[in-house]
Amino acid sequence: MPIKPSTKSLYRPEIDGLRAFAVVAVIINHFNKDLLPNGYLGVDIFFVISGYVITSSIYQRSNENFKEFFTGFYERRIKRIIPSLSIFIILTSILLCLFNPWPVPSLRTGIASIFGLSNLYLLKQSTDYFASSTELNTFTHTWSLGVEEQFYFLYPFIFWFSGFGRNSKKSFRNLIIIISLISTISYLGFLYLYEINQPAAYFLMPTRFWEMGAGCLLFSCLKKSKAFKNSLEKIPPFTLIFLIILIMYRQIFWEPVSTLFVVILTSLLIGTLNRKSLLFQIFTHPRVLYIGLLSYPLYLWHWGILSISRWSIGIHWWSVPFQIFLIIFLAKASYRWIETPIKNKVFFDNRLKNFAFGSGVIITISSFLVSLERPLDKKLYTGNYEYENLVNFARLYDNTTNAFSSKNCSFLDKLFDLEKAIEFCTLSSKQSNKTFYFVGNSHTDHIRETMYLLNKNEKVNLFSATISSCVFPNHVSRFCKTAQNQIEDWVLKKLKKGDVVFISNRHISNSDKKKEHLKNYNKWITDLKRINKINAFNKIVTDKGGKLVLITPLPEFDVPIENCKPHWFRPIENKKCKKSIKDVRLEREEVYSIINNKIDKNVLKYDPLSAMCFKEICSMTDIYNKPLYIDNHHITDYANRVYIYPHIKLFLKNKNLI
Repeated sequence: MPIKPSTKSLYRPEIDGLRAFAVVAVIINHFNKDLLPNGYLGVDIFFVISGYVITSSIYQRSNENFKEFFTGFYERRIKRIIPSLSIFIILTSILLCLFNPWPVPSLRTGIASIFGLSNLYLLKQSTDYFASSTELNTFTHTWSLGVEEQFYFLYPFIFWFSGFGRNSKKSFRNLIIIISLISTISYLGFLYLYEINQPAAYFLMPTRFWEMGAGCLLFSCLKKSKAFKNSLEKIPPFTLIFLIILIMYRQIFWEPVSTLFVVILTSLLIGTLNRKSLLFQIFTHPRVLYIGLLSYPLYLWHWGILSISRWSIGIHWWSVPFQIFLIIFLAKASYRWIETPIKNKVFFDNRLKNFAFGSGVIITISSFLVSLERPLDKKLYTGNYEYENLVNFARLYDNTTNAFSSKNCSFLDKLFDLEKAIEFCTLSSKQSNKTFYFVGNSHTDHIRETMYLLNKNEKVNLFSATISSCVFPNHVSRFCKTAQNQIEDWVLKKLKKGDVVFISNRHISNSDKKKEHLKNYNKWITDLKRINKINAFNKIVTDKGGKLVLITPLPEFDVPIENCKPHWFRPIENKKCKKSIKDVRLEREEVYSIINNKIDKNVLKYDPLSAMCFKEICSMTDIYNKPLYIDNHHITDYANRVYIYPHIKLFLKNKNLI
């Protein structure tokens, strides 16, 4: 006989309790990563819950005709997501413009989020999910809503055509087979992209499908097999929640494996929770349930409040109670006066009119955000705007050399074009036969202003093409090898007696190694094969009569420069904006040891610390409160002109290289 959906409500209050657990974990992590380093995995719990709940919801309505099924589903999703999101975006955008002189990235992320596309916008901007600068984009967290909305667009088709539209007795079997296949491909894609393009692995719906697919499979298996349900109920729920907390507190597996375990443990936990368990009683306690019901507005508002705080007063021990109060107050207001009334309100008896009305609201909000870019651009800003003009990233002042800018000469590995690099990334001088080659990653590119001044004032020829996030020279088989090897081969081919090659790479500090992706990055820096590669490269340079200069690490900070600017709304100096030279060297102890002891002795080492630090203190601003950094580890043109260029010029003269 065909399978008929149950008319009995499938609502499980304990799942709202699990939502409360997930959103609290995310909020703790976003307040202070040291308290719960991997609390962001709460988002993965949300994905599993979404897959389970959405399958439960549409299962109860699968007898509707095709048109009613789909229009009803999308209407419910729009009413659930868009109203609260719209109010949140409007209010936080206005607040952001008061404190942020460059709000365009956030505003455009907000526009994309209204259309369920913010994850794709952030991916296009090559956003690093874990970078401190990400915390300043007020709408970064909406990437997960984009993933879910794109999943919601696809999943009803899979559900309907698996047989539920025809009430087929093989519906569950078909759905389980289809979701299992797609989820397997999705997870394999996640593993593959994690190694070569981590932002894509995090932000794309196809590489996140498997997490929501896990929830879909759980519901289907529980409905299809009582034996499966009975076997799950034998697992102690507290064991599962303890393991989830353990993974959140301490990264004990490679990150994709940790994510997989959290997804599996969450799926098992949903299956094991029954009325007899103590954890069920905890998750269904009225206060926990209320937090679960508030989970969506809490997720929306917590990031907005924290981001606005980082642009203004900062986050301090004394400000946390006020910020928590504001998050809870706004979440409760949103739930009570926006989410609940609209969810139950019928605007029009015709669904097409409802969709038209919703589309009009979305277009209106998008137009408002565009107006904050223009014509209201900077009209609302209340800070010191002149200060912002100093934060330039390799913007050269001679219009004839604009081709040498970061825009044209900083490449992604897969998009590298050697011919274009040769054409646009060379500065010639008729007064010298000597050429300086600057190679590396973005930590070469951010001294482009210094290169320009060397060409202009010291009359040397220059070439510099850099590969973002890719160290030089490179021996890694799959990631970064293509472009850097082309640059290496071309430099060695053109190199002649008297030429100098400068290598500058980002070196991750010891304190960052808790992040798996940075740990792997640092391994490339310190790997013995790469050390041998540098020494082999140096031998060829030396044999050709050239010289190799390694630029040692610059300081890196735990906050972006935006948290260190002096404004009326930031009266208290952020202590994280400064650190001692001693601490900088301790953080990079392993890198310094390798450079001094394992790199060939005839390789010259240029140390910029004495140029960028004053009285043994390294700061993100100089003694005149002018910015030395554009973020937490790339320096400004101002820092190049005033500090790095004069310092490296003296170094080169002392080494008889100019």
